[in-house]
Formats: sequence, structure tokens, C-alpha cells
Amino acid sequence: RHSVRWILLIAYLMGLSIGVHLLNLLTIPAMCYIFYFKKYSKPSWKGIVLVGALSLVLLGIIMSGIIPWVVKLAGLFELFFINTAGLPFNSGTIIYFILLIGGIIWGLYFTKKKKKSLANTLILAFTFILIGYSSFLMLIIRSNADTTIDENNPDNAINLLAYLNREQYGDWPILYGNYYNAPVTSRKDGTPVYSKDSKVGRYVITDPKTGQIPVYDSRFMTLFPRMWSGNSKEQEEGYKNWVDIKGTPISVESQESGQETINKPTFGENLQFFFRYQLNFMYWRYFMWNFAGKQNDIQGMGKSESKNGDIVHGNWISGIPFIDESRLGPQSNLPENAKNKGRNAFYFLPLILGLVGLYFHFKENYKDGIVIAFLFFMTGLAIVLYLNQYAPQPRERDYSYAASFYAFAIWIGLGVLALFTKLTEVTEKKVKPIFSAIVITLVCLLLVPGIMAKDGWDDHDRSGRYEVLHIASDYLNSCAPNAILFTNGDNDTFPLWYAQEVEGIRTDVRVCNLSLLQTDWYIDEMKRKAYLSDPVPFSLNRDKYKSGTLDLVYFIDNPEVVDTNKFYNLKDLIKFVSSDNPNTKFQSQIGPLEYFPTKKFSLPVDKEKVLKNGTVPKDQADNIVNSINWKLERNGIQKNHLMVLDLLAHFDWDRPVYFALTIGDENYLDLQPYFQLEGLAYRLVPVIDTSTNGTTGRVNTAIMYDNLMNKFKTRIDNPKLYYSDDFLRMTVNIRNVYGRLAEALLDEGKKDSAVAVCNRCLEMMPDKAVPYNYFVMPFIDVFYQTNHRDKGRQILQRLMDLYKQDLDYYYSFTGIKAQQVEREKQIALGIIQRVTQVSAHYKETAIQQQSKMLFDKYYKRYVEETGGNN
Repeated sequence: RHSVRWILLIAYLMGLSIGVHLLNLLTIPAMCYIFYFKKYSKPSWKGIVLVGALSLVLLGIIMSGIIPWVVKLAGLFELFFINTAGLPFNSGTIIYFILLIGGIIWGLYFTKKKKKSLANTLILAFTFILIGYSSFLMLIIRSNADTTIDENNPDNAINLLAYLNREQYGDWPILYGNYYNAPVTSRKDGTPVYSKDSKVGRYVITDPKTGQIPVYDSRFMTLFPRMWSGNSKEQEEGYKNWVDIKGTPISVESQESGQETINKPTFGENLQFFFRYQLNFMYWRYFMWNFAGKQNDIQGMGKSESKNGDIVHGNWISGIPFIDESRLGPQSNLPENAKNKGRNAFYFLPLILGLVGLYFHFKENYKDGIVIAFLFFMTGLAIVLYLNQYAPQPRERDYSYAASFYAFAIWIGLGVLALFTKLTEVTEKKVKPIFSAIVITLVCLLLVPGIMAKDGWDDHDRSGRYEVLHIASDYLNSCAPNAILFTNGDNDTFPLWYAQEVEGIRTDVRVCNLSLLQTDWYIDEMKRKAYLSDPVPFSLNRDKYKSGTLDLVYFIDNPEVVDTNKFYNLKDLIKFVSSDNPNTKFQSQIGPLEYFPTKKFSLPVDKEKVLKNGTVPKDQADNIVNSINWKLERNGIQKNHLMVLDLLAHFDWDRPVYFALTIGDENYLDLQPYFQLEGLAYRLVPVIDTSTNGTTGRVNTAIMYDNLMNKFKTRIDNPKLYYSDDFLRMTVNIRNVYGRLAEALLDEGKKDSAVAVCNRCLEMMPDKAVPYNYFVMPFIDVFYQTNHRDKGRQILQRLMDLYKQDLDYYYSFTGIKAQQVEREKQIALGIIQRVTQVSAHYKETAIQQQSKMLFDKYYKRYVEETGGNN
């Protein structure tokens, strides 16, 4: 009975944990060992190994069996009873759960009656897993309410399965698979994607997945593939930078280039990448951050970008000079730009105390030690094995392994007990145990959590930080009423969602995430009203954008269909692409393809409307173009960009359309000549930008001045607050928009307003909180040209001082380490050179002479080191 209680408790906790996060299942082996050691007071090593193996099997059954198949069977029932039996939606799911619950009740009754205790316990355990797992019903209930934010739309069993399987993140090999450069020999069919079609009252196949799964050359397959992803040149170069891949040459037949030779990595090289990158760089480096020390919070790339490596960003340190300097170069006389609140030195003390505790734990009670060791392994190194990360990763991944660091922290606590025990043994009866306990506790508190708090508190404390909300508010307030704002990625979008959903800020603006716009469920949501925002005016119906449809549309100039010298109405071209007429398809070797017969688009402009609704101010009436004519320079577009073109073809200038500054040039669809900067977003306007200063978008000074000076809330002026590196990158955009506005005002002769803009920016983002960088250069020009020379001189001097520190520091590196900071040298030299030019222009002789001497001194060394080749 005691054993049954333990099994049921484990089962219930496992089921409940699924609703929190699937990673909680990794505690199963540790809990199995707790049960085993509780039941058997004298365990054998054979039993320990067997329990470890069985716990992994149990984990596999739950993760690969119960979790997906409970929902998958519900989906199969739903498909059968709706598509075959003709019942209403959700009938199959209801029938399935009635049968499932009935089967459980019957099974419990039958096994109890027949006294089959093991089978009864297994059914109970399964039941308790389901009870915990039922927390996922919340997702279905919420999704059926059609909430404004409803990612993946898991409103039925079929969609829920895709959500649980994390299909949006793709798939990757773990135990067996292909190398990154494996040739594709053929393609096989995948699992069809079904979607609910309310019109016909059944589930229809929206994406048959015909011929979409690549089959790789068997000679390039391997056990335990670690260098597997070849989706981009960047990843391929990442592998080559981490491992000197010589490989094994294999001759292959290619459709594109005929016979060619490809160097397949050897299994030894595959393992080198595993140990160097996945284990050492992507786990042990994070482990050392927590228990030895951290260089800074700037993302480290290691050898992902250069074989020379990266020794100034995101490495672990100890705080012990000779150890750190042997690995990372000089650690004294750090420049201000390298003095980062994320820099923590723990002197190995947490690590040492943890290792002492680990040894003591296994010595005193190896059974408990095994439990914690399995918890440490499963929540750390096992995740490394499972994730199989390629290089480079888009961000640091230390958060993935937090649970393993918690496990190690248990050994740190036991390390205190180990020291107390040893001190008691050494002193015998000379010192009272209570006195030893007090001394050891105080010493350990001071040397471990005390030092960790001293160095780590400032970069873990988030109190008083509301800037993310303020920046989100500023993004929304950059837009005119009822606007559509295109963003891209989580960091761009989630703060804006929060600002609207929780704070109620600018709910008239429709935030449209370009990353999600590749999915049919998100397009469905965009076609619904949200808050005060009207639906997005897409013309394509669901049959045209459902999963597997128009995922990729090619650009193929076809003189038989269009005059390649003319621009064509975008609305007509969208109709062409979405037409079912076989004549609108390009006949290729792999079958008919949707395509644009030209890259030259035309978007007509209703001059009267754009003047009346304020898209263009009346004083710019003469500059309005009859139509926006542009050429899209690419070979094809994905569904998200096709939907943007569909919107532009049909919005008829009724609503403002904006593109966030941070979404990247590829998402601007070559429309930059018609962009107008009004804040932290560009507005599409039918006025061509004639400026030649190399910046994107014309500046509407009236609108932008009002936004920045009266509506923007961001203030990053408290040096005591922690601003992480990813947050500080956003400050570049903020300084840039203030600088561009100030320059534009100066060009218009509005000197007082230009100065006011510069002063506002320097006030809300002073050097003491965000050190000056290249993007304060426009302020220098404004101050000098408006006779505020003291302010201009102050910024120039400060820039020179900051980057002099950088040059002095980086040129103290020697040998191979000097090559590893080459990029930092180039940046500092470039800014010093710019300071020299600006100070010469404004006749600041003293600064000019200092900066020129500094530049000449270090540029000479730079040429000597590089041979002038870079």
C-alpha cells in the first residue's frame, strides 16, 4: 500500500507538471530512485542500474506515448466521427473521452475484483497522469473563446496535438540522422495537416505534405549526429569554425551541378563539435557562470563567427587574475564599455563548496547522492543531448538548464555540513559543536552567498525597471489612429501585446507579427476585430492561405503574360497568383508552381483620399505620386510577405501602414523609398524620399516632433538600474531617431526645436546610464551649428576618452589574443577617426590633435599586426 501511494503520487505530479512545462518530466528518474531507495534499504548496484534504465523507459513512455497519443487518439476519433460518420464537430472527442473514462472505471473495477494489484496500480497511475494532464483543457477552453492573443489556435484535439508536439519549431535528429551537408536523394510524404472547415462541416486536408520530407543519401547518415543542420551558410560556417573539418570525400550526383565531391565529416569530427560546442560552450560555460563567475552579459559567440574565437563577450571568469588572464587576456584596467553589471567574480568558491558537498554526499549517503546526480544530469546534460543545438544560436540558452544549477546548489548546502563535520572531527572535544556550526555557517555565508549577492545582485535585480513597457508604448504611439504595425519576432511583439492587453495602451493599433503571418491560424486572427482595431484587409480567403498553400511564391519574368518593361497593378497580380486557372501556373519539372510573372509592382494612389485622411500633409500635395512603382529584387517570397502584398493591394489608403524599425531590411519589401519616419516605425506614404544621406525614410518633422517630445515615455536615466545588453541594443534605435529628427529640424532651419530634441534625448538617456557611442554624433553637429559649442565639445571629448580607454585596453592583448579583439579595435579606431574629422571641421584644435595622435599611434600598430589587409 505504501508503494502504491508513492507510485500514485509520482504519477499525479508528473501529470500536473506537464501542464506547467514538459521539462518537469525530467525529474522522473530522480523520483524513481527515491522510491527504490525507500523500498529497499540494501540496494544493489544491479538494482541501481536497472532502476535507472527503467526510469528512462518510463520517461520515454510518458513523453512519446501517453502525452502525444492521448491527444492523437482523440484527434483520430474526431476525424472518424466527423468526416466518416457525419456527426457535428467535437462529437468524436466527446465519444473518445467517454470511452476512455469508461474504460478506466471498468479496468479499476475488473482488476480489483480479480485481485490484480499490479494492473490496478498501473491503471490508477495512468489515471492520475490524466488528472494532471487535464490542465491542458484550459488551452482548448481559452482558444474556443477566440481571445485576441491565441497562438497556434489549439481549439480542438487536432490543433492541440500540433501545439504539444511543438511542430512550429520543426524537427531535428537525436540518435540517428544526417550530417549538415548530406545531399537530398528524394522526398517522401509527411503526415497530412487537417483544419476545421465550418462551411462543409468536416475536417479537410489543408496541407497533404506530399513530397515534403527530405530523404538523405544514406552515406551521409550517422549515429548520434551533432553537426546536422545545414539550413544556412551561417550554420555551416559555424561548424567549420568550431571543428577543422577535413572529412571523407564522397562523390555524389547532383541535379544542379552534376557529379561533385562532398567532404562528409568524420564521426570523430562530429564528436569534437559535441564536446567543444554543445557540451563545453553551451553547458559548462553556463555552469561556470553560476559557480565561478561571468565576464559580462553580452552574448558570447565563441568560435561560431571566427576560428580565432571571442574572448571579450560572455565567457566565464573566476576573478583570480592569473587564471582569467591566461584564458581571456588582460583583466585589469578594463575600459568603461567593458565594465558591465553582468560581470560577476565568485572566485570558484560556490564551485568548490559544491564539489565538497558532492563528495560528502556520496560518502555519507550515496543513495541520496544518486538521486541528486540524476536530477542534475537529466535537467542539464540530458537536455544538451536532446536539443542538439547548432552553431550559432540566436541567443544565450542558459535558462534551459536552470534546474540543473538548482540541483548543484543542493550540494553547496551540503558542503556547509561537510565542513562542519570535518571541523568537529579535527577539534574533537576541544570546541563545542554549536560553536563550530556557527563559525562554519557564518564563514560559508560570507564567502559564498555573500560574494554571490555582492556581485550578482545588481544584474538580477529588476526592481524599478519599466522601460520595456515604456518602449512598447512608444512603438504604439509612433503610429496614427487605427494603424497596422508590422513587427517581427518575439522581442518586437510581446511587449506590445502586453501594453495593449494589460495596460490598454493604443488598442486601436493592430500589431501584425511577420513571423507568425506564415501560419493560417494567425492570418485568421488578423481578419478578426481586436480591441478597438478593425480587421486587417486581406483579400485572400482561407483556401488560398491555409497550411501548405502559397507557402512560397516565385518571381519568374514571363514575357508571354506581361510586358516586362511595365509596372502592373498589385491587385491584379495578387489575383493572378491566387487564381485556380492552370494558365497562371509555371510548369516546372516538379509540377505547376504559383508565381508572379513580373517583379514590377504598382500601387495606385488616391490623392484626394491621402490628403483628406492625413496620410500626406497638404503642404506636400504636389509631391504625391500617382502610384507607387517599385521592383521587388528577389527570386521568391514566403507566405508572410505575400500577405503583406495582399494587404497593400487592398487597403486602399484607408488605414496607416507602418513597419517597425527593428524588423530588418528583408521585411521592408524594397519599399524604403516611400517610407516616412515618424518615431520608432516607418509609415508607408505615396511620397518618394529624395534624400541622399543614405538613411531610410524621409522625416516628417511635425509628426515626429510631437511623438518624441510629447508622447514618448521612455527614460533610461538611472545608472543604478540594470540594463542588460539586449536591452541596451534598443537604445541605439532610440538615439538614432532623436538624432535624425534633430538633423531634419536643423535642415528646415528650426534651430531651437533641434536643440530641444537633442537636450531631451541626452536628458532621458544620459551618458552615466547609457555611455555615449557613435549614435550621438548627430547631436554634436546640431550643437555646433546652433552655437552651443560647449555641449558639442563635451560630447566630443567624452567620446574620445571612452574609445581611448578601449584602444589602450585592446592593444594590451598579445599573440593570438590580439587577433581575437581585432573587431573591437576596428570599431574604436573608426570612432576616433570620426572624432578627428568632426573636431577638425569645427576647429576644436585640442581635441583634433589628441584624437589624431591617438589614431596615428594605434593605426600604425594595427597595420603592422594585420599587414593592412583588413
